[in-house]
Amino acid sequence: MISRWTWNLRKDQTNRRDHGGLSLADGMPVLDGDPHQLSRPDTHPDGDRWQTIGMALDVLLLFVVHTEPDDRRDGIGRIISVRRASPQERKAYEEGAF
Repeated sequence: MISRWTWNLRKDQTNRRDHGGLSLADGMPVLDGDPHQLSRPDTHPDGDRWQTIGMALDVLLLFVVHTEPDDRRDGIGRIISVRRASPQERKAYEEGAF
């Protein structure tokens, strides 16, 4: 099953500016398409957020901050941030230790 995702359009513009042109939509292949993605809870005080790392288009390792798809919101999750994974995050992903 493919999840549905939403995001704030202003936040998308900010993400593009701050993260090398990556849009929040660029995180969807990580969340829906990488069978090897790894997730952990995000410690942000806003609540139920997750950090997920995974491949997009089999060439770009991305770090995505998001909420989980929620049945109370018709199964829609919110993508908050997308950026390229840092070298330390890449190593953790490759070792399965994220």
